[in-house]
Amino acid sequence: MNKKIESIILGIMCLILTYGISVQIKTVNSINSNLSTNAIENDLRDQILKTKEKYDNIFSSMEKEQEMIEKEREKATNNNQELEDYEKQIKEKSKMLGLTEITGPGVIVTLKDSTNANSSLDISSQLVHDFDVLSVVNELKNAGAEAISINDNRIVSTTSILCSGNVIEVNNQKVGTPFEIKAIGLPEQLAALSRPGGYLSKLEQYGIETELEKNNNITIPKYAGALNFKYAQTIK
Repeated sequence: MNKKIESIILGIMCLILTYGISVQIKTVNSINSNLSTNAIENDLRDQILKTKEKYDNIFSSMEKEQEMIEKEREKATNNNQELEDYEKQIKEKSKMLGLTEITGPGVIVTLKDSTNANSSLDISSQLVHDFDVLSVVNELKNAGAEAISINDNRIVSTTSILCSGNVIEVNNQKVGTPFEIKAIGLPEQLAALSRPGGYLSKLEQYGIETELEKNNNITIPKYAGALNFKYAQTIK
């Protein structure tokens, strides 16, 4: 075998060896990358669970404190007409602010993304968006709703309804379809939401699934957050 052939064979072997080393390096880097990604995801998941646990503990503690305050307030107002009147005012204001769980007649409105895609329509128009939920809430308010919740998140004066990817945020809580909107008020009046030309009929034109049910025993939970007024001051 002459030197030229030996050189060619040696060159081919070097190319094969170089290719093998390159593939091995890429494989190792890919494995390390996947391990790193999994480690980050696990760490984030642990942080979220710990944060939720802290929130649940704080909320549970706050619930117990509120129960104790309520009991002490009832004791203090017992057999005192003036204080009893103040107690009634406090309860009425708390109900109006959304700080107490309430029950009564009203309607339950359910909104779902379209399940029958229409190729002639924009796919986005066949999904329930934050402004759709907000429009329904506003119509219920205009119809005299005394209390409203979205997926059991109480609507209060500071509530925000915002788009957050494929879900929406209500009171900074992520909620997804189906959206169940409960409203307490005169059922016949609130049911006007389903009238021809109303917002529900507009949603139905795009394939959005809507349902409105009258109910005489709706329960709406209290607002789970805290109402903080930073700029509004009481006039003395």
